[in-house]
Amino acid sequence: MAIYHNSFQIITRSKGQSSVAAAAYRSGARLKDNRTGITHDFTSRKGVETHGIIAPKNAPSWVLERSSLWNKVESMERRNDAQLCREINIALPKELTLSQNVQLVKSYVSTDFVRLGMIADICFHDMESNNPHVHVMLTMRELSGNSFGNKNRDWNNKENIMEWRRRWAERVNTELKNSGIDQQIDHRSLENQGVVRKPTRHKGYYLCMLEKLLARITSSLTQSNKCDLSKVISQEKSLAKRSTSNLSTH
Repeated sequence: MAIYHNSFQIITRSKGQSSVAAAAYRSGARLKDNRTGITHDFTSRKGVETHGIIAPKNAPSWVLERSSLWNKVESMERRNDAQLCREINIALPKELTLSQNVQLVKSYVSTDFVRLGMIADICFHDMESNNPHVHVMLTMRELSGNSFGNKNRDWNNKENIMEWRRRWAERVNTELKNSGIDQQIDHRSLENQGVVRKPTRHKGYYLCMLEKLLARITSSLTQSNKCDLSKVISQEKSLAKRSTSNLSTH
């Protein structure tokens, strides 16, 4: 059934994060961080369905190129604890098609964020799995001519976040209804809804990866009764380590 998950976080240097590394990981790309000289290569990453950048009208063309965009963001920030960008992690309704989910996200992001002046880097993940979701990285500075100007502190208002969360639920519910699907989601907590039951939890990347890991181990054991369990686990740990390198940017 359709679930509600719409969480916000700030990607910041104080946590050892880089917006270039984060963008490379989410898009499954190879990007060089010009500030640090480090190249972040996630081209072997699986599960990245589609991605793209949406910018305000009349924005300079360079903002539509991922490397240029996030390297510019990095170059604008001097502090070691600088806030680099805002990210939204959104669970998508499995009941809708890929096309419907893409249009739903584009409409939401364009209306609620890009219209205000933000640039949005959107990456859809695991659309054929039990955990379809999208990452939206948002710039925190307003555009000024051909570059970035000051940070817009109004975008940090917590009331905005509550409103953005509410609007996502409204959009999903409208799309579900229009598609003839008898389900609804709610941005409010169970307590505020007056519902008495234990809340479910969004699986997220780590749990989904663990489930895949266990499935591969089980499959390997089933295929051969003579399979060396320790060898299988060692191989899977190696795969998991390679897949989760630099997860501090996730």
